[in-house]
Amino acid sequence: MSFLGLDLGTSGLRALLVREDGTAIVSIERSYQTQSPHPGWSEQDPTLWTLALDSAMAELLRNVPEFASLKAISVAGHMHGATLLDKSHKVLRPCILWNDTRAHKEAAELDSDPGVQNALANTMFPGFTAPKLRWIETHEPEIFKKIHKVVLPAAYLNTYLTGEPFADYSDSVGSGWLDVLQRDWSTTLLDAGHMRPEQMPRLVESTQVGGVVRPELAHQWGLGNQVLVTGGAGDNAATACAMGITQNGQGLVSLGTSGVVLGAVDHPQPDPKSAVHTFCHAIPDQHYQMGVMLAATDSLNWLADILLSDPAELTRELPKQLLSPGNTQFLPYLSGERTPHNSASLRGSWHGLSSQTTRTQMIHSVIEGVSFALKENLDALESCGQQLDSLWAVGGGAKSEYWLSLLATVLDRPLWRPEQGDFGAALGAARLAQVAAGFSIDEVMTPPQCQEIIEPVSGLREAYREAFHRFRAHPR
Repeated sequence: MSFLGLDLGTSGLRALLVREDGTAIVSIERSYQTQSPHPGWSEQDPTLWTLALDSAMAELLRNVPEFASLKAISVAGHMHGATLLDKSHKVLRPCILWNDTRAHKEAAELDSDPGVQNALANTMFPGFTAPKLRWIETHEPEIFKKIHKVVLPAAYLNTYLTGEPFADYSDSVGSGWLDVLQRDWSTTLLDAGHMRPEQMPRLVESTQVGGVVRPELAHQWGLGNQVLVTGGAGDNAATACAMGITQNGQGLVSLGTSGVVLGAVDHPQPDPKSAVHTFCHAIPDQHYQMGVMLAATDSLNWLADILLSDPAELTRELPKQLLSPGNTQFLPYLSGERTPHNSASLRGSWHGLSSQTTRTQMIHSVIEGVSFALKENLDALESCGQQLDSLWAVGGGAKSEYWLSLLATVLDRPLWRPEQGDFGAALGAARLAQVAAGFSIDEVMTPPQCQEIIEPVSGLREAYREAFHRFRAHPR
């Protein structure tokens, strides 16, 4: 048997086919574009996702014999996207994505309702789905009237694959309509969002079977008639599954486009005011909490564009030994911020620039600023009762030894770097497909081998602690 994990990302779709023992057979990627018709808007045509999926499946059919023995599919998707369907499951408008901030006023209005905060156990961020629907109700009322179902991106692919809208808990909690502790749609939240229970997809666990691939697709892709489709997962929950983060106290820090500090938790202590996300895990009856910053490697990408370079080249310009913190500090709020500030209007800045500031110091200050912002995220998680004594380090930024040394020193924790391999959302999704087909969670949700443990630089701990206090003192 083979198993397929789909990672429906913001910039592209990744299909990872694995064997029964979890080893990769092949990985295929397809890219697509995001549209921004107005400042602060971010939209995508869901047809791009299905075209990418069809193209990837066609390549698997042509080139990979093991694809014919496919047993199950699971989809991990970028969260919060508002995909609106009519009664025929046709898309009513482009999907409004997670990084769209047009609904900041609606989010603030919902967040000011004590009943909403109590039921949601989270801050109602502008990127969540519920504020976007309130915006559509006001600005696109004719579309709002036609809405039969609202599904998130992963659930839209579930609908395409099986013909029936269903979603899992780890993704659905990011809609702003799910009671995270009761693991069910909340009447309080739906009423506040002017939505009805029947407009929500059916809920299943990430590891449960939600349906089977439609016969016409199975025929088109050369598959049998009983290929299972699981509930799927939000992308961060799926990544945690790929890293074997399933139990209390296990955690990761992700240096991707956005930055994430995440920890599994048995009994979460939600604190919406901290802007910490308290979400259902892809593991039944388990939760995770995370802090999110919006511009992690994106900050380095921004600097690389200005310097007519690329991010990897910039990090190679840094010395092998970690520099002491300098006078130049960078606040990495290029597109607002989530944890802990929850501000769509917050913007970045440099402090302490002078005629003596060098290119190397500017590169260092950007990496340092991102690391300080992740320290704020870790502190916010600890304020909610989390204790993460060490963290796996993943994402594109984790390829930089200098960055990991700086980050370990700022966080004052060892960082575990996994061996080279695939430990992203696509692998987590493939593992969910395995569990749905009968494998046990303990059997497949294992951590990777550790390639290296990066310890804090002991001689610079105090200097970076003082620099972090200066970072915190800058006006926001």
